[in-house]
Amino acid sequence: METRLLTTFITLARTGGFTAAAAELHVAQSTVTVHIRTLERDLGVRLFDRLPTGALLTDTGHRILERAEEVLDAQARLRAACDATGVVSGRVVVGSPESLCASRLPGVVAALRTTHPEVDVHLYAAGTAQCLEGLRSGRLDLALLLEETEYPDVTGDPVVHEPLALVSAPGHPLAARAHAASWPELAAESFFLLEEGCSYSDALARRLLDEPGGRPRLTRFGSVDAARNCVAAGLGLTLLPLTTVEEELRRGRLVRVDGPRFPDVPVRLARHRRRWAAPAAQEVARALVRHLRD
Repeated sequence: METRLLTTFITLARTGGFTAAAAELHVAQSTVTVHIRTLERDLGVRLFDRLPTGALLTDTGHRILERAEEVLDAQARLRAACDATGVVSGRVVVGSPESLCASRLPGVVAALRTTHPEVDVHLYAAGTAQCLEGLRSGRLDLALLLEETEYPDVTGDPVVHEPLALVSAPGHPLAARAHAASWPELAAESFFLLEEGCSYSDALARRLLDEPGGRPRLTRFGSVDAARNCVAAGLGLTLLPLTTVEEELRRGRLVRVDGPRFPDVPVRLARHRRRWAAPAAQEVARALVRHLRD
């Protein structure tokens, strides 16, 4: 059995459509169709139900999916063992919240280009749900998660804790207060937060909305820059990792607002429990831990 048939099978199972699978594999849609028919014929089973809305795994397809992933992992291990050069190389895709992508990870990529120039690191800005889906589907090799939650199929090792900062423009009414802002006061303000799926933004939004009589105005963004610039323009407040606002605080574009204490956010390096980590992914994982802890 050709392993490329298994690659097509896994890709179609993940994307749910022949067109999407073909685009990801950079082949014609007819090639995907031929691969799946060939695999079904070789195995003597039906792997997908072809529906108007896409391709849906059959019960047998679900049972075979994990075994197919194991075969491709074994193939990757074999190729790594046969590499006599000793040079670590390969493509590694890392999922991470946008705040870390913007502030902490460029330095990691720069360091890896010096120590391991043959390792090609791709950063994918995503929230927790997208990172978990990426690890499960195989689109991501590693992910950084900003939460403590445990998952049965994903393992996460604690790396560091990120302090949070509640900030506003210098002219905001809460910026020059002699005493800390209370939750009722905050619940009457406008906030510019990162998109849903960001653990600390979601926690703050819930707390503001739960405040009796509170009417916060919440705007969600997928970009740290967008939230930060709105706040610097005097439009409201935001809660972001301190590393993403340190430069603006130093320049005086933003100031910290005294208010409730927000616990530091744990950063965990996550990977799929069952999948083998290639040497390139192992080196990237070590670099992430080393640089994030510096």
